Amino acid sequence: MVDFNVYKGKRVLLTGHTGFKGSWMAIWLHSLGAEVIGYALDPHSSKDNFVLSGIGDKIHADIRGDLRDRDKLHETFTKYRPEIVFHLAAQPLVRLSYECPVETYEVNVMGSIHIMEEVRQCSATKVVVMITTDKCYENREQWWGYRETEAMGGYDPYSSSKGAVEIAISSWRRSFMNPTLYEKHGKSIASARAGNVVGGGDWALDRIIPDCIRALETNKAIEIRSPKSVRPWQHVLEPINGYLTLCAKMLENPTKYAEGWNFGPTMDAIVPVWDIAQMVIESYEKGELKDISNPHALHEAKLLALDISKARFELGWKPRWDISTTISKTVEWYKNYPKENVYQLCLKQIAEYSQ
Repeated sequence: MVDFNVYKGKRVLLTGHTGFKGSWMAIWLHSLGAEVIGYALDPHSSKDNFVLSGIGDKIHADIRGDLRDRDKLHETFTKYRPEIVFHLAAQPLVRLSYECPVETYEVNVMGSIHIMEEVRQCSATKVVVMITTDKCYENREQWWGYRETEAMGGYDPYSSSKGAVEIAISSWRRSFMNPTLYEKHGKSIASARAGNVVGGGDWALDRIIPDCIRALETNKAIEIRSPKSVRPWQHVLEPINGYLTLCAKMLENPTKYAEGWNFGPTMDAIVPVWDIAQMVIESYEKGELKDISNPHALHEAKLLALDISKARFELGWKPRWDISTTISKTVEWYKNYPKENVYQLCLKQIAEYSQ
């Protein structure tokens, strides 16, 4: 078990902290005593976990900035001199990437390069964890999970942009932050790839859980556009635990863990979209499904899974919640956010996960 007390008092730059996954990570890091500096665009809605939890008022700094704004990023690194960087900010939606391919590449590829360049030039920054996605792999629709050494790729602009980011990370590591030359540069960089993440406070378009909740809250049928697509589903706390574990290991041994890492669920959680929606209905105790699949729809991968053996054996990390618990904890958040203190609700789920 990794000791997360290592984060107490550390200056941590967290990009994308206003987003779904970023808000949960900000809450967890803040609860660990880290001095969190958040850098992101505005949250998408007043119902986002970031807004309802009020975490922006609790962290050390809540900065609004675009990854493409190199001057703003430089100003942030110069002022706060973070010791650790978790880079989560991105354009994260497959379907939106078809509409905005250039912006997707600008944000995901050049934005990530801007972060790595600031890390390279900031003497205070020692560890950086770059978050990409399971979609960075060249997906051959195979039943066995992808390993960290397999080819990068991607059909759609989003997936291919993340594959390109992984290639850039590898280049920056070898060129500027090479583990064999650590005594010279003093920096450690790794990338982390997670599966389809679910949990409370996500209201993004074209994601199955938010689609389900919006339909349930308005008493409409849940429309499923890709019922047979199979994904590795995991609660948002699973990959965040992975990122925190990886970073803690890198602080302890900077040269050993500067690589790419998969953080996915157990095999029982690699199931079709239709099954996930059905589980949401059962946990929410109401609702119905409607198949609206279109054979002429934009391409999205039908099958994707990760091999997490490396993280299990080398980091000692493994998933803690099965698919049933994952969905029940997710639905619990959505059923309770209108009437409970959301920050405390999140802390409660983090405590339950950490037991």
